[in-house]
Parts: sequence; C-alpha cells; structure tokens
Amino acid sequence: MDKTYVSYLEGKWKSKQTEYTEPTQLLGKDGTLLAKGWARRNVFEYDRNDVKAKMRRKEWDFYQVSNGKYMVQLSFANISLGGYVSCVLIDLRGGKKIAGPTALFLGGKDKYVLPAKGDYPNNVKFKINGAQFEFDTKETERTLWFKMGKVECKFHMDILPGHENITTVLPFKGFPDRYFMTTKQNCMPCSGTYKIGDKVYEFSKDDTFCTLDWGRVDTPYKLVWYWGNGSTYITDAEGKKHIFGFEITWGIGDESNATETCIFYDGKAHKFGAVDVETFPKPDKYMQPWHFVSEDGRFDMTMEPFFDNHADTNALVMRMHSHQVHGTWHGNVTLDDGTVLEIKDMYAFCEYVENRS
Repeated sequence: MDKTYVSYLEGKWKSKQTEYTEPTQLLGKDGTLLAKGWARRNVFEYDRNDVKAKMRRKEWDFYQVSNGKYMVQLSFANISLGGYVSCVLIDLRGGKKIAGPTALFLGGKDKYVLPAKGDYPNNVKFKINGAQFEFDTKETERTLWFKMGKVECKFHMDILPGHENITTVLPFKGFPDRYFMTTKQNCMPCSGTYKIGDKVYEFSKDDTFCTLDWGRVDTPYKLVWYWGNGSTYITDAEGKKHIFGFEITWGIGDESNATETCIFYDGKAHKFGAVDVETFPKPDKYMQPWHFVSEDGRFDMTMEPFFDNHADTNALVMRMHSHQVHGTWHGNVTLDDGTVLEIKDMYAFCEYVENRS
C-alpha cells in the first residue's frame, strides 16, 4: 500500500483512494477483512476457506460481449446454496432476449470451485445439468466456450500486454468479516459466434468488446448498486486509433478507502474519484438521459438510453430487481496527465440494481 490521495469537488464529496501494489492477504484466519482499497491488478490473496460466513459466500465469473447491436452474457455463479451457468443473447436494438439457456444446481458450497484470481492465467471447465462450458485465460488472450441444447457459442478476445484493470475491495460498516471484492477488466477486443441451431450470430473485433466482471464477495442481505461500463475505439488528432474504456460502480459498501471508478486508455488505468448520476432514475426516468459527473470533474458523461434490459427475479426470500440501461454516451474525460478526451457516440451501459440474497 504505497499511494493514497484525497480529491475534492466543492466539498460535495470526499474520497480517499488507497492503492495496493504488492501481494496482500485479504482475510485473517478469523475471517476479518484485512485489506480495503483498489489495485491495477488483483494483488489480493484470497482463500475461500478463511471466509467466516461461508453460506453467504458468493463467487462468480461474468462475461459480457457486445457490439452495440447484440449482447451475450455468459456467466457462472456459485452462491453456496447453489448456483447456475447461463448464456444469454439479447437483441439490444430490437429490445428482446433471443435465447438464454440456463443450468441450475443446488449445494455449491464446496463444489464447482472457481480460481482465486480472474486476471491471471486460469481455466474453468465444468459440466452442469446439460450445460458444458470452459473459460480459459492466458496472459494475452481469453477463450470462452458454452454448449447446451441447440445453443453453442465461442468467443476469443485479446488482452493487451501489461493490461491493467481495477480490482476493488469494499468493506461494510458494522460487519468486520464482510466484503465486496471485484475485478472489472474491459477493453478486450472480441470475436466469435453464438449459434442457435442453424442460426449464427457473428461478432468481430472491429466493433466488439468483452468485459469481465469477476466477483468474490461475502455481503449483508440487502444491496443496492449502480454499475456502468464500456469500451470502444477512439481516434486522436493525428489519426491514431486507441482503445478507450471506463468503469463506474458505486453504492456498494463503504467507499471511504476506494471507489470503483477508472478510465482505461491503451491498457492503462487512470484512477479518478467518486461518481454520481445527476438525476436519480427511479422509478420512471430510466429512459431519460443520465448525466454522470465525478467529484474531481475528470468524468463528465451523458448517456442517451435506447434500451432498458429490465428484469425482476424473485425466489422465496431472494430478489434481483435490475434496470441495465444501454445507450449512446458522449462527454469528456481527463487522463492522469491532464489530457482531455472528447467522447462521441460511444455505446455503453449503466445499471441500477436492488438485490436481496
């Protein structure tokens, strides 16, 4: 832990950004959270056996592939009581789900165990109730494969050399053994296919990117969050093409040691402060423009929505109520060296979620 800074914007917010650069133990043997902050790669040493509330332990690998027209969400989650693997195809412009085969399982506490880190070489390969899938990560590439019934998909993505992400550990006030640790890695050009019988949907690295949402968490029962993310190509004044992306998440846990907010430019992370949306979208403003601004003024973007991927899933005492809103973004962002990038006509999304589990 060697970098801490405090940023302000007219006294409205105050956020300390504690960066970890060396391997750091996440939990004590009694389950107490030891690390609170962020890193450019996952340096947090996670041992799932150290989690105190083991039946509240949740672990997932979630991949979202999109070209702004179609989106594939390929995910595996183990929430201790059970879990699932699913592979959803959505027509963003038509506003509908095309396919979404899902395999469920019960009793996941000590089976289907995922790797302890998502941004280092690893392999996940399981067969679950009619579904087969493999997520394979190497230093400079990832491959995703899924097959269930008439659906089969395969995607390949590039990882830039030295590619940085944002890995964040957030605590919860009053719960010394609870935490929310995620890695968000985007800006990965992606190609592949999603097949439903004889129908094939093709994706090209010319306009398609993949985002990894990797999570290992142990949380209280109720959560609310915002999550926004996007990747694109932009061209500078000299005609050179760059890969640009951003990650904005807020509302989860205690953000006094770090915020999950970052700009990515050619594989490097540029950290900025807390972000908020100017007008709270609930209950009926989801399809109106969202204006985002960060406390330090380095992220000032507006999303013009074109599709609300709304879902409300109830299962006994559990509920996931989400509005994942997709749109066209424009505005300005500022890199660490003060360079201002003007962003135009960028496809990205932001979601608002209320969760009980």
